[in-house]
Amino acid sequence: MPATFTAIPILRIFDEAKALDFYGGFLGFAVDWRHRLEEATPLYMQVSRGGMRLHLTEHHGDCTPGGTVFVAATGLAAYHAEISAKGYGFNRPGLDPAPWGGHVMEATDPFGNRLRFWEEG
Repeated sequence: MPATFTAIPILRIFDEAKALDFYGGFLGFAVDWRHRLEEATPLYMQVSRGGMRLHLTEHHGDCTPGGTVFVAATGLAAYHAEISAKGYGFNRPGLDPAPWGGHVMEATDPFGNRLRFWEEG
């Protein structure tokens, strides 16, 4: 059997409540699991939606905030309508034609990380 690979981006967060509000409340991701070595230590958790998984970390050595995750998507217009209807006060992504074709929607989390959703066509 040939090897297969799936990338799971790791994004830096600083505040669990803000991360849950953005990724869960606004973008509609589910929290799959959370991990802390002890109660007062940094959080590491996985969120997912539609087959995409993200790892969110409070550990300063894991990664640097401000990166971009490029997400190939289907049903982007419906997803845009879903999150736009929520009236999230800190981010109102547009759905725009991409210069290379298709449409793109970019959402920036409270920590400066960007999710760039793109649908071909």
